[in-house]
Amino acid sequence: MIAVNKAHLIMLSEQRLISGQQARTIAQALLGLDCEKLRSRRYTGQFEDLFFEVEHDLLESAGEPAGNLHLARSRNDMGIAIYRIVLRGKLLGALESAFDLRQRLIEFAGEHVETLMLGYTHTQQAQPTTMAHYIAAVSDSLTRDIRRLKSAYANCNRSSMGAAALTTSGFSIDRARVAELLAFDGLIENAYDAVSGADYVGEIATAVSLAAVNMGRFAQELLLWSSQEFAAIRVAAPYVQISSIMPQKRNPVSIEHIRSLLSSCAGDAGTVLAMIHNTPFGDIVDTEDDLQPYAWKSLRTLESVYRLLARIFASLEVNKDELRARAERSFATVTELADTLVRKEGLTFRSAHKVVARLVRKIGEEEGLTVRDLTLERLKEAARSTIGRSIGLSGEELAEALDPVYFVAVRKLLGGPSPQEVKRALAVQTERSATEQAWLSQKKERLIRANTVLDDILGDWIRSTDS
Repeated sequence: MIAVNKAHLIMLSEQRLISGQQARTIAQALLGLDCEKLRSRRYTGQFEDLFFEVEHDLLESAGEPAGNLHLARSRNDMGIAIYRIVLRGKLLGALESAFDLRQRLIEFAGEHVETLMLGYTHTQQAQPTTMAHYIAAVSDSLTRDIRRLKSAYANCNRSSMGAAALTTSGFSIDRARVAELLAFDGLIENAYDAVSGADYVGEIATAVSLAAVNMGRFAQELLLWSSQEFAAIRVAAPYVQISSIMPQKRNPVSIEHIRSLLSSCAGDAGTVLAMIHNTPFGDIVDTEDDLQPYAWKSLRTLESVYRLLARIFASLEVNKDELRARAERSFATVTELADTLVRKEGLTFRSAHKVVARLVRKIGEEEGLTVRDLTLERLKEAARSTIGRSIGLSGEELAEALDPVYFVAVRKLLGGPSPQEVKRALAVQTERSATEQAWLSQKKERLIRANTVLDDILGDWIRSTDS
């Protein structure tokens, strides 16, 4: 609110809508406000709201000239500007934590490009992949969440000032100058839209909600991986909780908190949208004091979850040996066996699929054996039973087709799990991350600089009077 007052005052003076003496008097009163005292005051009912309380303090300090500070503006355009200023700051905080988490995921993936693991579809073993391939997918998903939050920032960081109540003003104010002083990236041009539109906070809520849902799915996977039965990862001691009765327990409650907090984050964001729903298109309280805290809380929760998850990943241990052994025992490689029959034997893929499916059913489902019991003779027998002829595949070719390392290595198409392809993808992610980190730094610096510029201009006015 004080920043909006300062920017509006500077513009009024530059447009010669108030005298230089009036501007300096109001400036001195503004710089003399005790913001901490204002924050800590209890609401007594003496003033309708904080706006009128601040205006009263300025009138007491500057006298009648302070009444001109409200020239060509309204609480309507001021309130929207204030909400947008607050939200853009909280958005940058969430984005900063998101950038930190993504960088940690990229580094973690870089350490595990050779770490074999099974990929799952429909919660069932599907095909071999690597830990790096999986984590790079999570990082890509996070990048899309970041992109949505950045888009929400772009639409949020636009100035409503100068719209006044809803029709602008007959005074020759400079709306663009106020936007510049407050570090907005542009104007909401239509004055009615400026005080009526609520999609700026709705878009933030939508982006936050989807980000929470996306990261919540990952958190659920991490909890599964932490179980003794799955035994894929070990969460470091600072992030687990022991049992008061069971000496063996290491409960990964940090990730449980992440999961529950992300649900509450999505819930708060959903409340924002619910409160906007079916409201009239105009200046209304529904989108103001009662609603805004839900948006703030959702952003704060998302930011804290991102920070916590980044710390967990900084010390997370991966059970490489168990993940590799599981991949080697699994029938998940047999897609490559079917592919090999197509390449070596000239079968159609559907015929090759039938041969291998028959073999897996016999060995795995009926006999309860593992892929290690899949011999060349049994493959030939399955071929004869399915397509009416034997095959000429060698033992070496069969072993290669069933090797999870080979399975991963040959899948080097764009987006595949082969080490060289994942390294390329991570390099792209790292480059993108550096670009977006520069964007964040530029935005933060501009907001900090804007507050300094406001005080410098008002201070120069006062010092020029003193001299």
